[in-house]
Amino acid sequence: MNTLHLKKKLEEFLIEDIGTEDVTTNAIFSAHEKTKGQLIAKSTGSFSGGMVLKEGLALLDGSIEVQMYKQEGENMAPGEVIADIQGPTRAVLSGERVLLNMIQRMSGITTMTKKAAHILDDPSIAICDTRKTMPGLRMFDKYAVACGGGSNHRFGLYDAVMIKDNHIAAAGSITKAVENVKHYAGHMIKIEVETTNAEEVKEAVAAKADVIMFDNCTPDQIKEYVSLVPSFIQTEASGSISLDNIADYRNCGVDYISLGCLTHSVTACDLSFLI
Repeated sequence: MNTLHLKKKLEEFLIEDIGTEDVTTNAIFSAHEKTKGQLIAKSTGSFSGGMVLKEGLALLDGSIEVQMYKQEGENMAPGEVIADIQGPTRAVLSGERVLLNMIQRMSGITTMTKKAAHILDDPSIAICDTRKTMPGLRMFDKYAVACGGGSNHRFGLYDAVMIKDNHIAAAGSITKAVENVKHYAGHMIKIEVETTNAEEVKEAVAAKADVIMFDNCTPDQIKEYVSLVPSFIQTEASGSISLDNIADYRNCGVDYISLGCLTHSVTACDLSFLI
């Protein structure tokens, strides 16, 4: 994660929660009091968010010390200490909830990404995310996917082209849509085309797409469509794929499987901060 962008986002989140002050904490503790606490795992999973913890606490008070015992992507078990934290009581307690919320969500995403790869059990296929992220959290969500061994799809509408069904319908054809993109965007931006049948796959190949997605296709259909695609064009399966059926796509031949559930249906890991 870009540190400057990370700090800016965390500052926004902390301001949203703290506002002008943490009335409860400031009323109970003086500005000079210090405390020690631990971040502890309460559920099984894989940790993610060490940078969030360190940078978030540093924004509140630069004197806060954080000792991490888990690295990004490492497995954790109930009762394990993730980090020791010590510093001014006001700063530590005021930032607790926001940072815990972030770390729990990120760890849930990392855990789910690892689980998806384990169930698929096909090292030739990379698990990747989508743009189905919570607004404002995309940087964190995609970082957490990477911590779980997954690959990141495009970060937004600005860094790659994905020609979807509505683009094709409005343009009139895959060929026309790809031609327009190449004329507008030049040669430095990759072009992915969404396809749903063999004819569309052939048209995308002829149009010289860089990546061809098979959308809402069965494993058997994907095997057929992959055979139509030259090896220099990357392939992706997406749509209607979840942890419940991802094993069916083992050895289907694509380079990537993208899963919206990694970020839009994630269950947060349970962690606590205890003084």
